[in-house]
Parts: sequence; structure tokens; C-alpha cells
Amino acid sequence: MKKKVTILGAGISGLATAYWLQKDGYDVYVIEQKGEAGGTMETFFQEKFLIDYGPNSGLETTPLIRKLADEIGIADEIIYANESSNKRYILKHDELHPLPTSPRAFLKTKLFSTKAKFRVIAEPFIGKSNDGYYQSIAQFVKRRLGQEFLDYAIDPFVSGVFAGDPEKLSVKSAFPKLYRLEEIYGGLVKGMIKGARERKKRAEQSKQNAKMFSFKSGMQSFPKAIEQKMNNKIYFNCSVTNVKRNDFGWIIEYQKDNNTFDMNSDIVISTLPVDSAATVFYNLDKEFQKHSSEIYYPPVMVLYLGFKKKDIGQTLDGFGFLIPSKEKRSFLGAIWSSIIFPNRCDENMAAFTLFIGGARAPHLFEIEKEKLFNQVLHEFKSIMKIIADPIFIKERFWTKAIPQYNIGYIEHEDYFDKFEKNNPGIFISGNFRGGISVGDCVKNSEVVFHKIKNFVS
Repeated sequence: MKKKVTILGAGISGLATAYWLQKDGYDVYVIEQKGEAGGTMETFFQEKFLIDYGPNSGLETTPLIRKLADEIGIADEIIYANESSNKRYILKHDELHPLPTSPRAFLKTKLFSTKAKFRVIAEPFIGKSNDGYYQSIAQFVKRRLGQEFLDYAIDPFVSGVFAGDPEKLSVKSAFPKLYRLEEIYGGLVKGMIKGARERKKRAEQSKQNAKMFSFKSGMQSFPKAIEQKMNNKIYFNCSVTNVKRNDFGWIIEYQKDNNTFDMNSDIVISTLPVDSAATVFYNLDKEFQKHSSEIYYPPVMVLYLGFKKKDIGQTLDGFGFLIPSKEKRSFLGAIWSSIIFPNRCDENMAAFTLFIGGARAPHLFEIEKEKLFNQVLHEFKSIMKIIADPIFIKERFWTKAIPQYNIGYIEHEDYFDKFEKNNPGIFISGNFRGGISVGDCVKNSEVVFHKIKNFVS
């Protein structure tokens, strides 16, 4: 008889793992605090606008994404980004510059000075670092590519992916593949050439070349489709309070409607945010709380705006734009949501998703909300040459948005390995372990699945 597995959290990490386990014959249950599946994948419909408050898209970096979509019957719902969205803009001196994507475009761009271009070209001649584990992405890029490339390429990119601060994010933990290029191959250019051969053998795509995808009805379609395969074994509106040992495995205590219940399980997988996991496992290992308190989740405001196309002066021919720290604006950047994927709004409208705050600027939320919104709206309209106010506005405030893989994160990673070893039958997963992207979470779901198979064999 297959073991009973209980998964804490019905986000994509938990549900993808649940699917692989159930398919293999395990008796799988999921406990979820919210009333629906998806975790941070939240899709909302109103007045012909489709809004993704969490991930707006994913990158098809692993064949597991297509495999999972095929098996849960949602493959025909996958949509890929319009080719125009390959163009990404960076704001510099009040002007949007396309980020160069070819050597020729790099040589012609006004985004970087001639001096900066020569500095980037010199990258193959830069030596390796002696201390990658305690090196920020800012230190890494400045050493290999120069200050200007850091300021106007990597700094905005980091804010777009992590809502993070490049001076604090660990290159080894937050960008392991980038770090590996130097560590294994001695440099970025050499590594990109040789690493491409390795990825081809593994049938994986680099994030630079992977196709961007979503679903016709938004990103939450993905976890909701997995939910339909779970045979009503997801317990919604339940808050897990404690996990403790018994003679046969584990007892999970959870609350629903002010009542407390117990569930026995052979194996427990937590995909909860790290602070919630620390509370649940406090009685097993109080050190979990220490590591949890040191992992920072910055606040991020998602501001969704709808405008009439006729009022927009900027040509809508890209993914959107990011704003470097040096430009000192009130938001991090904007995704041109209705340009990337079809049917995100009425054809006469254009929809945009703006991001405010993050690790770079949490202080912005000390400003009165209406004043902050007016400031952001004024800046956005100026950049986009928009002559009218939005006709549609929605917001979603994430108090704790994205875990920051800051310098020294290796110590947390080592601790989670130790915790699993000391508590056989408990597995820790989620976007604070192994990567924050949708692709990372799906890939790691298979890793956890195989860890459990090895554990029970």
C-alpha cells in the first residue's frame, strides 16, 4: 500500500508535486488556507479585463511544464507571448530605450556609452572570483561587466524578477546559472556558448531563449486544472497550526471555522511561505524560526491600469519597461499586459500592470496611498505619452511578495537540508527553495517527488 502524503499549500509548487505523487499511486491530500487553489497565482476578471495579480506569465524552461499541461488537459489553453513582446525597454533620462538583444544592436544602442560597451566586450578576459557564496549580483556584474551595465541592465532586471536589491541578492543563490557560468567555464561568454550544449542534452531552455507562456484564462488556470484532478482531496479554508510526531508518522493540526482537527500522515510536504512553515514546525526545531526571520519578503503593490488606445502616444511594441534605480521614480516598471497576450481586454483598450515598492523602495508605502497613486500615475502617463486618465484601476498589495535570496542565503539552504535529515518524512518546498519562477516551481515539484520515492523505497 502506498504511503499517505499531506501537502501544506495549494500553490503551483504543492499542486504539481501532488499531481506526480497521486499519479504514482500515493494517497495525497492538500491543506490550503485560502478558499481556492493557486497560491500567489490570482486571476481576476472584471469589465472585460483579465488581471493576473501574481505571476503574469511563465517561461517554458523545462519540458515538465508542457508534460503537466498535457496530462491535466489544459495544453490547448496555453498561449505564447506575441513576438513583439521580445522587445523590452529600459527608462533612461525620460526616454525608453530597447534593451539590445544582438551584438549589432548592442553596438548601436544609446543605452550604454562607448566606454561601457568596450568594458562589456572585455568580459572574457576577467578572472574568476574567490568568494562566490558571499558575493552580491551587483559585485559580480560590476566586476565582470562594469558599473554602467549594472546600472542600466542588471539593476532593472533584478527589480523586474525579484523586486530585489542587486546590492543584497546573492549571485550564487539568486542566479545560480549565471554564477555557474563563471565557476565552471571561467566567464559568461564562454559559459553561454558551452552551456548551451549542455542544456540541449537536457532538453532545457535558458531563460533568455525559453518561450513565454500563459493561459487563455490567465495563470490561475494552471493550478485550478490540477485541482480538478485531485479527487476532492484539497481541504480549503484550513489553517495548519502544528505538525508533530506520532508512532506511525506525523499528526497535522489544522483549524477550520474555529474548530481544531487532526490529520495523520506518513509524509508531510510544506510549500508554505517560510514564516508560516517556521510556525508550523516550531515544536520540531526552533532554529527554523531564526532562518525564517532572516529571509526577507519585501512589500509590492500591483497596480493594474486600463486606458483607451487612442489616448496613448507611446508605440506599444514590446513587453513593457523597467526603471533603473538611478532614474529615481516611484515605481519599478510596467508590463504591457494586453500587448503580450491576446484577450486581456477590449480591442480598443490597452492594459498595463505596474509594480511599486519591492526591496529597493519599501519606504514608498509610508506615503499616503492616494498621493502615491497620483505620483505613480503622473510618471507613468508622462513616460507613455498618455493624454487621459485611466478608465479602469485595480490594485493588489502583497505584504510579503517574493523571498529574497540575499547574500549568505547558502546558510538557509544548508539548514533546510539539515531539517529534512533530522525530521525524516518531512520535506520543505516552495519558492524560497530552488527558485522563484513558475518554471523553477514546476521543475522542483519533480525533484520533491523523486526525493519521496527514494525515501519510501
